[in-house]
Amino acid sequence: MFQPSITQHQLLNTVKLGIKSLLLHKLRSGLTMLGMIFGVCSVIAMLAIGEGASYEAQERIKRLGSTNIIINSVKPPEAQDNNSGSQSFGIEYGLTYDDAARLQFTIPNVATVLPMRIIRENVTFGRNQEPSQVIGTLPSYPSMRGMELVAGRFLSMIDQKHQRNVCVLTLGLAQRLFPYQSPLESTVRVQDVYYQVVGIIRETGTAEQRPQMGEMEGEPLDNNIYIPLSTAKSRFGETLIRRNAGSFSAETVELHQIIVKMSSTQAVVNAERQINSLLKRFHNKIDFELIVPLQLLREAEATKRMFNIVLGSIAAISLLVGGIGIMNIMLATVTERTREIGVRRALGAKKKDIVTQFLIETVVLSIGGGLIGVFLGVLVPLLVSASTDMVTIITPWSVGLAFGISGLTGIAFGIYPASQAAELDPIEALRHE
Repeated sequence: MFQPSITQHQLLNTVKLGIKSLLLHKLRSGLTMLGMIFGVCSVIAMLAIGEGASYEAQERIKRLGSTNIIINSVKPPEAQDNNSGSQSFGIEYGLTYDDAARLQFTIPNVATVLPMRIIRENVTFGRNQEPSQVIGTLPSYPSMRGMELVAGRFLSMIDQKHQRNVCVLTLGLAQRLFPYQSPLESTVRVQDVYYQVVGIIRETGTAEQRPQMGEMEGEPLDNNIYIPLSTAKSRFGETLIRRNAGSFSAETVELHQIIVKMSSTQAVVNAERQINSLLKRFHNKIDFELIVPLQLLREAEATKRMFNIVLGSIAAISLLVGGIGIMNIMLATVTERTREIGVRRALGAKKKDIVTQFLIETVVLSIGGGLIGVFLGVLVPLLVSASTDMVTIITPWSVGLAFGISGLTGIAFGIYPASQAAELDPIEALRHE
């Protein structure tokens, strides 16, 4: 049978002695551990909150589609300057159906091109009326946007071909218009035209997907009504007229947005330059903008890394302060226990025994504080998520990193006090009062 060696017995006795010494001064030991507790807790909690914020940002970008390139029509600066006046005028700008065709057949590795018209109108059912975006689009819209069909169906090619007056509502808009009944097979009114509701879809869009966001500020994202693109063209035309007091403005825009889906993420980078060059060739003014979700995702990932470094550095300062606190207390303890050290040396204890005893005390303080800090560090993000809508993500590496640093801090800041204790002269130590 295995028998513990003398060295193991000595180590066990030294550990017991160190823990006993700490328990004799419970309040001081507890206060000493506070720095380590708050340091470990802050590392885990701050990284969890930062990770959650980064995750939400990346998820919003991913919903745009990593292989998609989004092109929006933008009113050129000179037209916006004219708009500040009160006279009547008409302008023509933005993307065209010819642009969509060129992108489909000119740019290499294009999988699908999705053109859209977006009109700001009220949608009405009975006495219920809601401001909405009427989006004329094609049947491929849900698959390109990764949207979930809740009920019914989406638009079909037959709807597109025959310019049918059918529509699909987002879930939020459907619930506001039809609070007490199913909207399927019912009709809603936009201007003076009635549209039959054939489906309900769950909106997962973001602000970046909304070309007219400036006009929809403060309103929910899920207030879209989808109709066939051909229907939108025939019912609303291409010229939007807006009347104000004493003046009116007319804007001719064929398409408000085009989404180009590439065959792979590798093709996106080259396609961005090619699309930009192609559109500039046929547009005399800068009346479009490109949004590349893949680039946004990479920028978000880089920002996440920098954010984690900053948060980790701030939290590491707390651990450093905690380590300095431990070293300060242990140096005071050496002075306080000088006579005890002298007695132990006189009874045959070696320098390494004294070093081991004081190191064990500092490691117990740091590891004990680290364990409590880990518990609080896991608890705080859970409380934040439960009390707010904020997402927090606790990663195993952040817990391991914080706890590991707390143990290393105890050893690093305990070596000097332990060596100071071991270097005391036994005779002088016994004379110490």
